[in-house]
Amino acid sequence: MRATIASDENLHYPVLLSEVLSIISPQNGGTFIDCTFGQGGYTEKILEFPNTKVIAFDRDSKSKNIAIKFKQKFKNRFEFYNKKFSDIDSIKLPKTINGIIFDLGFSYNQIRDKSKGLSFNHTGQLNMKMGCNKISADDIIKKLPAKDLEKIFKYFGEERDSKKIAYKIIKERKIKEIDTQKLVKIIESSKIKKNYKIHSATKVFQALRIFVNKEISELIYGLINAAKVVDEGGIIAVVSFHSLEDKIIKYFFRSLSKTKGVSRYMPQEKKKNNLFKLINKKPITPSTEEIKENKPSRSAKLRFAIKEKNISNFETDILNKFNYLIKIENYSEKL
Repeated sequence: MRATIASDENLHYPVLLSEVLSIISPQNGGTFIDCTFGQGGYTEKILEFPNTKVIAFDRDSKSKNIAIKFKQKFKNRFEFYNKKFSDIDSIKLPKTINGIIFDLGFSYNQIRDKSKGLSFNHTGQLNMKMGCNKISADDIIKKLPAKDLEKIFKYFGEERDSKKIAYKIIKERKIKEIDTQKLVKIIESSKIKKNYKIHSATKVFQALRIFVNKEISELIYGLINAAKVVDEGGIIAVVSFHSLEDKIIKYFFRSLSKTKGVSRYMPQEKKKNNLFKLINKKPITPSTEEIKENKPSRSAKLRFAIKEKNISNFETDILNKFNYLIKIENYSEKL
């Protein structure tokens, strides 16, 4: 999970930028956390407004070079931490946090970075490590059993041919080491029905990236900790790019917000902990103009919630709700 998708290597597109700025209102000043700093697209726009400060996080060590330039320009109005965003509660934060932004996509620069191995168009060893992690996609393909691979592809990539692909990987790795292009060929030869809208390897590569970086638990703990540190009246805004992420975000916000149909006669201990106020039931999506300018933004969804109570200790069942996905992530402990 990383900074904004961009289709042009010479341009940087913070997806849904005007919508995010409209929601968090930096023109009123305040302190904001950019959980996925990347190339600094959101941070830069926030800091254009006076009386604002941004605390930025990014697990990718290469973002430090961009952060150094921001620090030189904005001085004490900008802080950067080369950490996963689930660690936002591990540092000393200002008393008031007015808004927290997550952008769960990744940049064109990261896609074309051969050392990361995110693209199925590259050659060489599989990697997909985004930073602050140990295992690589190569470790997974080499060592995990077929049943584990099948579940990773099925649940993290929503890949219909997950079983066939998994068992073919096991067969082929006994013969020869599987690199990026070899994996692509295995996937293509395993597909029962071709989907001409996306590349055959898209879903498997997505699944591997999610697994390598533990993106499910990272998102869940990121949301929980964001809800703890944001101030009353503060906003959490999340831009996601695939249905699994959106499902988690949607559940977290709705499960901790007011819901019609809850009886006022229900015992107090059984009533929902209404931590958030939701303005929009449906996600905000990019305009036609934005999609024309940056085609990868077409899958983006923006959800946000306003914190209504100034409490940090709240109950949520989100870990239980998505425990089946976390169990799959924990297959990495076998490596």
